[in-house]
Amino acid sequence: MLSSLQIENVAVIQKAEVHFKPGLNVLTGETGAGKSILIDSINAILGNRTSKDLVRTGASKAVIRAAFEQVPDAVLNSLEKAGYERSDALMLSREITAEGKSTCRINGMPATASVLRELCGGLININGQHDSVGLLNPARHLGILDDYAQNDAEFQEYYVLYRELVRIKRELDAMITDEAEKQRKIDLLSYQVQEIEDAGLTAGEEQTLESRRKILANASAIRDKIAQSYALLSGDDESSGAVDLLGEASHAIDTAAQLDDALAAASSQLLDLYYNAKDVAADLIGRLDAYDTNDAELDEIEQRLDLIYKLKRKYGDTVEDVIEFGQNAREELERIQSSQERHDHLQAEKRRLYALAREKAEALTQTRLNAFEALNKRISGTLDFLNMPGVRMTLRHTRGPLASHGQDSIEFYISTNPGEAPKPLAKIASGGELSRITLAIKNAMADKDAVPTVIYDEIDSGVSGKAAGRIGEVLRQSAQGHQILCITHTAQIAALADCHLLIQKNVANDRTYTEIHPLDEEGRVEALARLISGDHVTDISRANAREMLGLGAQ
Repeated sequence: MLSSLQIENVAVIQKAEVHFKPGLNVLTGETGAGKSILIDSINAILGNRTSKDLVRTGASKAVIRAAFEQVPDAVLNSLEKAGYERSDALMLSREITAEGKSTCRINGMPATASVLRELCGGLININGQHDSVGLLNPARHLGILDDYAQNDAEFQEYYVLYRELVRIKRELDAMITDEAEKQRKIDLLSYQVQEIEDAGLTAGEEQTLESRRKILANASAIRDKIAQSYALLSGDDESSGAVDLLGEASHAIDTAAQLDDALAAASSQLLDLYYNAKDVAADLIGRLDAYDTNDAELDEIEQRLDLIYKLKRKYGDTVEDVIEFGQNAREELERIQSSQERHDHLQAEKRRLYALAREKAEALTQTRLNAFEALNKRISGTLDFLNMPGVRMTLRHTRGPLASHGQDSIEFYISTNPGEAPKPLAKIASGGELSRITLAIKNAMADKDAVPTVIYDEIDSGVSGKAAGRIGEVLRQSAQGHQILCITHTAQIAALADCHLLIQKNVANDRTYTEIHPLDEEGRVEALARLISGDHVTDISRANAREMLGLGAQ
């Protein structure tokens, strides 16, 4: 319940503090006095969008504070879960600077406007004139029925199935392609896989072939250099080779080493050189046959390398890339070829889910139809009390394709006169009728709504006389279970208030100031008399006001 509201430098309100009571709180005042500023301030304190235009001209910032008592458990639980201290008393504050910056606090702890909006939206329900106009939109009628039916569990059971059904349908849609295009894809992939597999490529093969081709292309030059090296090592009939010379050098130093031990190391090194040179010579002569010119093998290598080059142009920069391309193509081919099996499985699953979703959608439909029957009885009773006898509301309902909200297409139809066929609200209801229909719906929803404070902004628009009094009675009845704040221009409603607040505008020093005053008994008499007769308050209007308040004549 909203216990108090403090406002500083908000539009024409320089400073005001308002205390509200349980039950029906009525706010009256002349047009332009600042009643809408209260609504704007409450919207701001609940985290709704605002702007720097709210700041009073010349002020550096606007400050709004609101105190709440008997906070609903749902709100307390949300606050506690978000890290705020749990307390039955709740203080919200918001500052808006002249530059448009906003600062919010919950019980003194910092918060953002979005956090305020999310956590504290369950404190106050504001019903402005736009809510009555919004009732003309059929898209809102389904939400009204769902709120009354309290069918969230049934909706969630349906929605889980619906989302899975949508997922499967999307996968099926992605699989359904033109059969000719599908066959072309199969043919292309089959050709690519076959071409790569026929090549029988191995990793590193290209480098090996390049190396072998280089050897074969230069075999003659390699043989010549091997022969030359062998001749230099082994010598010929006319001269000794390096091997023989190393042998003679080794023998000579070995003889010297027998006379001087210091030469033993040199002798050993020369002997090793001799044997190494002899081994190299033997190895070289053994390799000569390996470098015979082989034109056939060279041609085969050239053809193989040419094949690899062509495959690389199609499928990748390296042999490894070509091999990987072939593997991926085979996997894709297998997926396409096995897609029919997957398609059949998905179709079966789609049929199963569709049947379950239809079943849950029908259960959801029944909650809505039952809710309308009960809601309509309450609405009709309230409308009859609100001086709209004979009004008949019906439900235009059709079942259609499954959608996120279920299978239902719903719109409220109404007949305001006996014998007339029901028609859409937008084509039937006048402004006054629409206000009373809105109130009847809100009143019927009251015991379904856990929000403790409900604000009605000029719910009496277009209504006067007996109908206005009946609206007041309904508001007073609703106020038994909710705190009601009502901005009104009619004396019949104001007379029924538990707390009457007067919003008054004054001009001083060329500045406008709005003040909010709680009225005592005589203040209420004057305020009601002004509502009855306007600026010319008479003794008769005062007497009428006292009668409306149940006060004795003076």
